[in-house]
Amino acid sequence: METKIFKPTEVGAAADLIRQGELVAFPTETVYGLGADATNVAAVEKVYKAKGRPSDNPLIVHVADQATVRQFVTTIQPAVQRLMDTFWPGPLTIILPLQPGSLAPQVTGGLTTAAFRNPRQAATLDLIKTAGVPLVGPSANTSGKPSPTTAQHVYHDLKGKIGGILDAGPTDLGVESTVIDMSTAQPAILRPGAVTRADLERVLGPIADSQKQVKPDEVPKAPGMKYTHYSPTAEVQIVDPEVDWETVVTWSQQQPAPVGILATDAVLNRYAWPQNVATYSLGTDIHSASHALFAGLRAFDLHPDITTILVEGFSPNGLGEAYMNRLNKAAGQHHFSTADLR
Repeated sequence: METKIFKPTEVGAAADLIRQGELVAFPTETVYGLGADATNVAAVEKVYKAKGRPSDNPLIVHVADQATVRQFVTTIQPAVQRLMDTFWPGPLTIILPLQPGSLAPQVTGGLTTAAFRNPRQAATLDLIKTAGVPLVGPSANTSGKPSPTTAQHVYHDLKGKIGGILDAGPTDLGVESTVIDMSTAQPAILRPGAVTRADLERVLGPIADSQKQVKPDEVPKAPGMKYTHYSPTAEVQIVDPEVDWETVVTWSQQQPAPVGILATDAVLNRYAWPQNVATYSLGTDIHSASHALFAGLRAFDLHPDITTILVEGFSPNGLGEAYMNRLNKAAGQHHFSTADLR
């Protein structure tokens, strides 16, 4: 299959592929999603096949407006309406109870709830409106690998497997949307993102935290709760804020293979890195770091001689909660320790 690259001015051609039941990757403000007609079961099944994604992992349904959501859910409670009015279009996914049979189990993982998002990326909103259907949109990458933040990342993973890619340049945020469960009596954050806990609590009041590990026989309510995510081929270790980076330099010098260092400019510019170290900048703060994290992991993944990647950690507050959520999954909770020095 030829994978075509569409410019934002070519949304009509991309929408034609969607209506034909093909897959088209699209940009959002967070990461690139893998789009298919959410009402076409055969098309949705192609998404799982292209990604190599377990079929019990539910898919987020991307809509162009609030009215579309009302076609599928049982009710819109006042608190849900406040969320939509405050954060949509934007990087917030809301889990809601479904009307029976309104979406196929291939979309919901067999659950009676579904996750909805109204992205704010103009080209993607045009795509949804032109196609005339809501789109499922898991990250447009091979399942388990770092999420794509450019069309080139998508092409690297899925060329020949999907019909097209709508290329509107790099994404703005770099980490996936916040997911909040509004299908239960107590709202709960299932995945942190750019819409922070503090942002949500200003609208809803206190929120529960359900970022739990899902059991093997349990269907997750949201993406990212059950399976390994965001992992490059190389081993990833987190360098916590309290670690002296001099020890990282010393450790790196001792390694027989090249080492990747993913850190802020303040760290990269402060030390004399040995010749066996390749560096990638996370910029200046948590905002630029969140934007660059997946791209940096992917950059090192293109160098098979790099077997270890050390990544700067941040305090898990505000946007740092989303950053550390993704980084801990990429690292399998492995943190760099001076005990690793030999």
